[in-house]
Parts: sequence; structure tokens; C-alpha cells
Amino acid sequence: MKTYVISKKETERVLGLLNKTWTNVLIPKVKNIKVFEIENSKSIVAIDSLVGVFIKNEFVLPFLGNSDVLDKFPSITVDSGSIKFICNGAKILRPGIVKFDRFAKNDIVAVKDERFAKYLSVGLALDDSNIAEKLQKGYVVDNLHFVGDKFWNTYKEISFRI
Repeated sequence: MKTYVISKKETERVLGLLNKTWTNVLIPKVKNIKVFEIENSKSIVAIDSLVGVFIKNEFVLPFLGNSDVLDKFPSITVDSGSIKFICNGAKILRPGIVKFDRFAKNDIVAVKDERFAKYLSVGLALDDSNIAEKLQKGYVVDNLHFVGDKFWNTYKEISFRI
């Protein structure tokens, strides 16, 4: 795993991306962003106390370990039968969803379990919530970061360096 600080120009680009997609989260003004590259085009980024998952240089998802940040994003709640599939990387299917917040297509959406309201995954909405709610079957959220994935396990190893 490579660790490095990105350039000032790249920092501005990442902060701009965060300000555009993390609309309800206060993004600190920083000069340096530390990157922990897990594999090609997948990294963990540390911006002061904020930690994000950077995928394909296109978007930054909030890290699952930070529930204060996740609370600021729309979420869906899934039944207990869906948990093992979600934690193995499956997309979130309509039949397993028991509750919707309002979101638009391509918004970042957090996924919680029904019993304990713990965060299980974060992904991108494949449709608007009002359309997805009416569906009987089909994919609703593309699961990009979940409990037990490479980001989750790597964070345990590097958390003391952030």
C-alpha cells in the first residue's frame, strides 16, 4: 500500500468534488490531503478528521466508520435477511428495503440495518427514491463500500496514522 500527500492542484479538485457531492457536510479548508492507495484507482483519503473512500478519481464516499458524517446523507433501511448479501458486496435490491429517505439518482446513499440502525454500506442511488419506492423488484443502490471490504479492513491497519 502506497501512502502519499496529493498536490495542491489535486487537493483543490478533491475538495471541489466533496463540496459538490457532500452538500450537508462542512468540508474543512486544508492544504494537504493524505492518500492511502489500496489498489489501482481505489484509495482512502484523510482530510483532517474526515475520512473518505476515493474510487476511480470520480467520487469520494464517506467512510462507514464515521456515523456523524453518514447521518448527513440520505439513507435506506434494509431487513435482516439482506445483511449478509450487502456485507458481501451485493447491490441493494428493492425487496429488502423497508424504509426510504428522499434521494435523487446518483446521490450518495447510506444503508442501515432495520434492527440496530447500524450502517452497513454506502453506494450510489440507481434511481430517484420516489421511483424506487414504487418498484417491486430490481436494484436500488450500487453497493460501493461495505462492512468487511478492503477499505474497512485497511482502515483498521492505518487508523493510527490518520
